[in-house]
Amino acid sequence: MTDAQKTAADTTLRAAGDSPPDPRPAPVPLLEPREGIPPVTATDDALAEVVAAFAAGTGPVAVDAERASGYRYGQRAYLVQLRREGAGSVLIDPVGCPDLSALGEAIGDAEWVLHAATQDLPCLRDIGMVPTRLFDTELAGRLAGFARVGLGAMVENVLGFALEKGHSAVDWSTRPLPEPWLRYAALDVELLVDLRDALEEELTQQGKLEWARQEFAAIAAAPPPPPRKDPWRRTSGMHKVRRRRQMAVVRELWTARDQVAQRRDVSPGKVLGDAAIVEAALSLPPNSHALAGLPGFGHRMGRRQLEQWQAAVDRARSLPESELPQPGQPLNGPPPPRAWADKDPAAAARLSAARAAVTALAESLNLPQENLITPDTVRRLCWEPPAEPTQESVAEVLSGHGARPWQIEQVAPLLTEALLTDPN
Repeated sequence: MTDAQKTAADTTLRAAGDSPPDPRPAPVPLLEPREGIPPVTATDDALAEVVAAFAAGTGPVAVDAERASGYRYGQRAYLVQLRREGAGSVLIDPVGCPDLSALGEAIGDAEWVLHAATQDLPCLRDIGMVPTRLFDTELAGRLAGFARVGLGAMVENVLGFALEKGHSAVDWSTRPLPEPWLRYAALDVELLVDLRDALEEELTQQGKLEWARQEFAAIAAAPPPPPRKDPWRRTSGMHKVRRRRQMAVVRELWTARDQVAQRRDVSPGKVLGDAAIVEAALSLPPNSHALAGLPGFGHRMGRRQLEQWQAAVDRARSLPESELPQPGQPLNGPPPPRAWADKDPAAAARLSAARAAVTALAESLNLPQENLITPDTVRRLCWEPPAEPTQESVAEVLSGHGARPWQIEQVAPLLTEALLTDPN
């Protein structure tokens, strides 16, 4: 009997009602983890017991992590949940146990099952947990053609169970964590392995399992992403800022805010909103009194805070022209497609043909276009095609941009044909 079946046997199945039966059975609400809510592991001794239990367990390991996005600075994990056959479920507090490398090593040879793995892997890596093999149930759902791939939707559509998702956006840095939150966290890994098994079967039936394995291997092997260049340029509303002096104000205020947020360990948006930064950049206030009249710098802000932000504005105002930021970041790759028709009509024709071909193939394979081949890879190929477009030369270019073998096999023939498009 699977985890899902065992849980169903111990759970209230569905609310009573007189409505006519749905052709598809109503989802079974998951109300409690089968073994109850596990205690939070927050000491070295308790962690050692967890390590031993999971090392002795068998099969894949369901892994999840909770962050405090929107509340705390950065993306560190504030709770880690795991489940494995023979070990049950555990909840680990990374504040009390900041080094989980021993646990990572204990399950290092196992396949880790995560949902949206790329979201959790960075914070898991920071505490010493790095998988060598993984199965991403969200990505598997995309490849299998599911329209909704959130964990709740996948568990409901594939396994027939309803997960309670009311605590996904809470402040997980809260201590102690309330019992309802812990129940929610434990249930998130209760059925992950069951979901993995069902999706593997579905992918096998569709002939896509090898595709998924290649995708999972690429995620597991990917290095940590490099730091963003000029992250201040991603300030919401930045498109309104046109002049270089105004851009300098955004940069100075963004940097000052980031320093305060890091020092206080709070989300930067709680220190100063993006909209306020943009307003100050557009207005270039000459003093803190003028700054106080702008949206986002109202009466609730103290004098010292206003002076702090005004000092950042003043730094930008006093910069020489040579130190002002340039209007746009240097392009790493082709220009925006909207400019192609004027810059290179032949490239625009190639891109149009390539996009149409990729769209049609993705629809026939019942998967998202971006999972078949990334739009950026298609743009780069069409902007700078090989001198002699053959399937072999196109495949080499695609591989150089990180395309997996299964993707190359699917798209190289049609992209080769698109590169030979006559713009006339």
